[in-house]
Amino acid sequence: MTAVPHAPQAPGTPGATAARPADGPAEPRPRFRDLLAAEWLKLWSLRSTPWAYAITVLTVVGFNTGTAYDTYRYWRYHDARGRADFVRDGIALSEAFTANAATLLVLAAGALGAAAVAGEYGSGLMRTTFTAVPARGSVMAAKAAVVTAVTTAVGTLIAVGSYAVTQAILSRRGVGLPFDHPGATRLLVASALLMPVAALTGMALGTLLHHLGTAMVLTVVTLVLLPAVFSPDRHWSALVDHALPYEAWLRLTQPATFTTAHPWSTGGAWTVYAMWAAVAGAVTIVGVRRRDP
Repeated sequence: MTAVPHAPQAPGTPGATAARPADGPAEPRPRFRDLLAAEWLKLWSLRSTPWAYAITVLTVVGFNTGTAYDTYRYWRYHDARGRADFVRDGIALSEAFTANAATLLVLAAGALGAAAVAGEYGSGLMRTTFTAVPARGSVMAAKAAVVTAVTTAVGTLIAVGSYAVTQAILSRRGVGLPFDHPGATRLLVASALLMPVAALTGMALGTLLHHLGTAMVLTVVTLVLLPAVFSPDRHWSALVDHALPYEAWLRLTQPATFTTAHPWSTGGAWTVYAMWAAVAGAVTIVGVRRRDP
């Protein structure tokens, strides 16, 4: 006798068995706040991170403090006219955050930003991260957000600390300025935001180059050397010069009595800040290569 095969039973009928999927349930996409938490932990898991930020704070504030102390120490050598010019030209405000200190801040922030990306490529941690979270753009957006938040907080600490210490020293000669002095808020905000702008630039270059040493060198060239190459005296050169973040900081912090061959507005300087941050952030997020890092 030939066996007659049983017809398949409809689901829900007695004796029917549910078919099991070949694969297990798909893992849910990580939430962005989870990526932020992961990047926060990665940033501070390195022992060098707190030291790097602490050294940056002490060095930049120290440079500004040293300038103010020199003014305090040699104040008696200035005649009445020199002291009047010091007040008239707003030198006390310039000494709250000097150009040399800003250069150091840019160098440190650019290096920290480049290391946040290129350092992970060099150690192989980036490959592990992208294996665990294939959404590379989301990972890099979280990394950029964490670095921006940290550098903004540190930059604010540096700017406020420098202003408080320098003006306290200068007040002993009667020329210190309060926080509500005209131009002080702009100087504080511009100096604080210079750090995240430089850090994002370093991150963008680290994303494109993958190599820490090369990214740091190019960061120095972009943020520090280019402003020295382009002179503000010629019109075409001044246009390039004005498009650089360091020169934008100079425009935002210069005294009211400062003159230049090709003046430009503070609104233009703030626009330069915004454009560099936006473009650098976009490059960091979308510039991740599709091949294995």
